[in-house]
Amino acid sequence: MNSTARHRRRYGLLVLLPAFILTSSLAGQNSPPRIVHVFVALADNLHQGIAPVPARLGNGDHPAHNLYWGAAGGVKTFFVRSGAWALLSCSPKPKPEVLERCMFKHRQTNTYMVADAYRGSEIREAPFEFFDAAAGVSSETIAVLGSAETLRIRGGSNLVTYVGHDGLMEFQLPLIPKKKNDNHRDAVILACASKQYFAATLRTGGAYPLLWTTNLMAPEAYTLKSALDGWIAGWPDSRSSGLCP
Repeated sequence: MNSTARHRRRYGLLVLLPAFILTSSLAGQNSPPRIVHVFVALADNLHQGIAPVPARLGNGDHPAHNLYWGAAGGVKTFFVRSGAWALLSCSPKPKPEVLERCMFKHRQTNTYMVADAYRGSEIREAPFEFFDAAAGVSSETIAVLGSAETLRIRGGSNLVTYVGHDGLMEFQLPLIPKKKNDNHRDAVILACASKQYFAATLRTGGAYPLLWTTNLMAPEAYTLKSALDGWIAGWPDSRSSGLCP
């Protein structure tokens, strides 16, 4: 092979790779939106049975510095700083028990994430509403700021996530939400020993557990991001794999 042919082959490969990446990215952006709804129970030294943290991190009435929201490993701050996600909006108190709601969009795919920061004293409400959504109940439609697009969250989401203290170690739910429809919903539960305490109720609601825990853990956002990276990439396929049986 002469030098001219070698150069053509080399530059052909260099052109092909960016074209493939661009085509894949455009395909992701043009696909129907996928919705992630994250239910964050703010850390609260007074109202939760957590190992005490510094007062600023464990004030469940102030999300800005809370361990699970505004701190470096909190959901809001971590995803705001992530290069893979763009912050679209944040709004205060969409409902009395939720102190802040933030909406993000994945930069490479048509995936949206809505994260709700539940007041720390609402530790009973946050897991219940997570299970309600996991069962496909209480779908809510919200607008995307600056766009005509709307999103179906809560029970209309494709993936529901709980982040925070495992309150089920200390109390029982007032009722068990039952599966509303046959739509496929995935679930991620970042809380201590969540498989032991969440499994039975999650199965009643019909959601598929992509990720849960069997021991103590710090429910911080870097774990959530890694789980979302895999889910967005389609690996593993929760409908055919044996992940988290």
